[in-house]
Amino acid sequence: MGKTYDGITPELREWIAAQHMFFVATAPLAAAGHVNCSPKGGDAFRVLGPCEMAYADLTGSGAETVAHLRENGRIVVMFCAFTGGPKIVRLHGRGEVLEPGDAGFERLRSHFPDMQGLRAIIRIEVTRVSDSCGYAVPRYDFVEPRDVLDKWAAAKGDEGLVEYRRQKNRESIDGLPALKNL
Repeated sequence: MGKTYDGITPELREWIAAQHMFFVATAPLAAAGHVNCSPKGGDAFRVLGPCEMAYADLTGSGAETVAHLRENGRIVVMFCAFTGGPKIVRLHGRGEVLEPGDAGFERLRSHFPDMQGLRAIIRIEVTRVSDSCGYAVPRYDFVEPRDVLDKWAAAKGDEGLVEYRRQKNRESIDGLPALKNL
């Protein structure tokens, strides 16, 4: 059944690269705070080494992950096999938020294609790698990526995206600070 690893193996790296979707979960320290789980897709995830990964964080209606990472750094990324053999991989770690202008942003940015609406890159130091069976995860056929967010961001334009982030991404739903370089 489940197994833990010392890091992201070449086999896991290849399997991760073949997945079309992943989930990111974080939580604030306050017991009354809201736990967040966000689905992600597209060409937004990179394994940078056995214990390092990053993903492109695109403009959205909230900034819970950013706020939680700024507060406590705890994060887990989960991949599920929706095609092929059943498998779930969880990557636990400590995350940091790199916004445009932050040290290290451009270095990480070079790992991703141009993305309309990129607001930050989340870099994660992996502290635990595990897999499990995924026997109960249903099978789905991938049809195609959605381009709705890309079209929305393009229609907003650079200035419109900055204004949107000022209005929607300054803090979490619990009032924690989120994006700072606005």
